Formats: sequence, C-alpha cells, structure tokens
Amino acid sequence: MHDSTEQTPGGKPDDGSAPTESARSAGSAFGSDGSGVPATGAFPVVQPSDLGGSDSEAPTSAFPAADFPTEQHRSIGQHGLPHLGAHDPAVTGTQPQVGVPPQYPGGPVAPVYQPPRYADAPRRHPGEIPLLILVILTTAVIYVGAILFAFVGTLNSYLLVVLVLPVILWFARGSMWATPRVQGIQMTPTQFPEGYQMVRDAAARYGLREVPDAFVVLGNGQINAFASGHGFRRFVVVYSDLFEVGGEARDPDALAYIIGHEVGHIAAGHVSYWRQIGSFAMSYLPVIGSALSRSQEYTADNYGYFNRPSGVPGGMGLLGAGKYLGKEVDFDQLADRATTDRGFFTWVVNLTASHPVLTWRAAALRNRTKAGSLFFAPGQTVRGVGGGAVVPSGPVPTFSSQEVLAPAPGQEQNTLPPAQGPIPPQPPEQTPPAPPAPPAS
Repeated sequence: MHDSTEQTPGGKPDDGSAPTESARSAGSAFGSDGSGVPATGAFPVVQPSDLGGSDSEAPTSAFPAADFPTEQHRSIGQHGLPHLGAHDPAVTGTQPQVGVPPQYPGGPVAPVYQPPRYADAPRRHPGEIPLLILVILTTAVIYVGAILFAFVGTLNSYLLVVLVLPVILWFARGSMWATPRVQGIQMTPTQFPEGYQMVRDAAARYGLREVPDAFVVLGNGQINAFASGHGFRRFVVVYSDLFEVGGEARDPDALAYIIGHEVGHIAAGHVSYWRQIGSFAMSYLPVIGSALSRSQEYTADNYGYFNRPSGVPGGMGLLGAGKYLGKEVDFDQLADRATTDRGFFTWVVNLTASHPVLTWRAAALRNRTKAGSLFFAPGQTVRGVGGGAVVPSGPVPTFSSQEVLAPAPGQEQNTLPPAQGPIPPQPPEQTPPAPPAPPAS
C-alpha cells in the first residue's frame, strides 16, 4: 500500500503515512465499508482512497481546516467525528426506486415534501382523453355513414351539413376571429396593460411559443371570457365587466386566474381546428359530449390555478356573485356545499351542463389532491390542501424578446429601477408664511 499525498489548506504536502487533520476530520463522512458515500452530504472533503490507500492522488479538501472544531474532534476519537453506530449510512446494495425515500440501516430518511398532485404543473383531467376518443370515434362513424349514403344517392340536408362541416367551421372561426378585431379593444402595453401582461405571463408559464392576442369587448353586465383560434392565430376575449373604468382590473388576482384559464384552453389544444372537427358529435351525445366539455373546463381550471392560485377564491366569487359582490363570497362555504347540497336534480343539472356546477368546481380547486368530479358529487369535504392562497405561483418565465410595457398615455417613462428597502420618510411640507396685513388707515 502506497502512502497518499494530500495538500492541506495553507500548508505543504504531507508525505508521511499518517493522515492529515482534514482527513481525520472527514473520516466518518464516508461509509464504514470504504464505499465513498457521503454521510448526509455534509463534508465532501476526501476520497475513500485517503482512508484505505490508493495509487492515485487524493483531491484537496473542499473546506479549510480552520472550519472544523479540531480540539473537540480530537477528544471524540481517532477520526474526529462521533461514531454514528447503526445510523451510519452504509450502502445496502439495493437500487433506489422512484418515489420511495432511500432506507438506511438504523432508520428511514426524513420524507421529502411533495406538493399535491394537482397543485404543481397543470395536469389534464384524466377523463378528458378517453371521452375525446369516444367522441372522435362517433364523429368518424357519422362521417363514414354520410359518405356511404351520398354514394348510394340518399342525401338529405343533415348529411349535406356533415359533408360540408369543415368549410362551415372554417367560416365560423374566421368570423369569430374578425369580430373582436373590429368591435373590441385590443390589449396592448398602452391599452389595458395589466390584462396584457397577464396574458403574456400565462403564455410564458405554459410554454407557448407565441403570445395569444387578447381583446376586451362590451360585456353588457355579463361576466365571461373565451378563447378561440383561426388558422395559426390564437386569441382570448374578455368581457368588459371584468375591468374597472380606466382599464385597471377590479380584482387583479381573480382576473389573472380567469385569463390563465382561457389561455389554458389554448395550451391544452382545446381550440384546435382539427380537434373541433373531430368533436363534431359532441352535440349529438348529450351525456358524453357534456362530460367531455366539463373535463376540458377542469383542465383549464388546473392551468388557471397554476397561473395564479391566489385568484381562485376571487374568481369563483366573481362567477357566482358578480363583479360587485364577488369579494364578499366565502370560498370555503361555497366549496363545502358541494358535499352538502346533493340530490337527484343536482346530479341532473351537472350531468347536462357544459361547465361543472360552481360548487363542484370550487371544491375541485380547493382539494388539489385529485381531479374534479364529472358525474358524482365529491364524497367528503377537504380543506386546506392547495387552496386558493396556499401554494404561491412561481416566477414567470421570460421570452427571448420580451418588451417593456410602454407607459400609458399622459404618463412619463420611468427608466430608473425601483429602489429597494423601506421608503425613506418624507420631510414635512413647509407652509409659506402668510403675507403681512396691510396697515390700518
């Protein structure tokens, strides 16, 4: 066995056979079998070759010798650190499994926190793809039947509509794309800049290559928004009642959640032309078609939650009580009613609805451990698991060529970055002395 050479910090190489102080201090940082596995990842200072001998030169220490309590280590034992006994993390010879914390002799490692299943990156509702496949197969059967009837000479108005459906859908999407462009106000850095930035943030979070166009149209008291597309264009339309006079959001978090929901429809592919052609049979399947629509809304809700979780309570209150009373809605009471307000007719209302009923939707947004209910009411009340304000949203990814929001008309461009720290106290305003009174005559 050859002597190893170690360069101590601030000293000369030690050619003797005795290990240096750094090596003695780091001796128990490796397994007792000389495997070289660090103990709890504390001190990656020397290789096991410095403990058992090797022909190769050991690397230098990653920490200065002054960082170790040398005298205390000497009083404990030869290797400088207390013996861990049964908790020494020796290699067990088993391969780690995904999702299972590693087990060491003497006890398990503390579990690593995992966020709730639907509180992390947006997930598609598990019922969406199976229902979509069923609807597409039904649409294919309708198309094949229409073509066969056309060949045998039996053609009526319904079959004619099926055959020319791609053209009809193309014109309908083109008209829907043109309407907000000529009847609405486009969100830009100078028009509704808050909403414009929310659309950009949502697109960046979802990894879209292009930012959808966004428009504000007259709402006439309706609280609504929708997403659609035409060709390669994708766009979002928000009704004006989601905004205050002057373009500022009435409830910024709620608006960000709703915009994130609509951009989520785009990110999930719900507005694709070919998908809409394949889903033609949705209107002819009253139960399956409405279930597919509800699953898509749950998927978009997952996107909206990922974009702005703190906007969920305000968004649900806004959809339930309107723009003036939405902030007074108790989100927990609304979600709790999903398990208390049950019955046959409640089930029928949800079964035939294109969107999940509001109480079920609120319950799904609060309980982020599982997907929303499509056919049956939630079985139990779950509070505090990924609720609207529990999991904060992460940082917004930036585009490669992200522009700075231009100032609104009449405002000056502020080129200086905002100062950090508390706001310094302002000196009191000096009141100018009153002019002397004129002399009495």
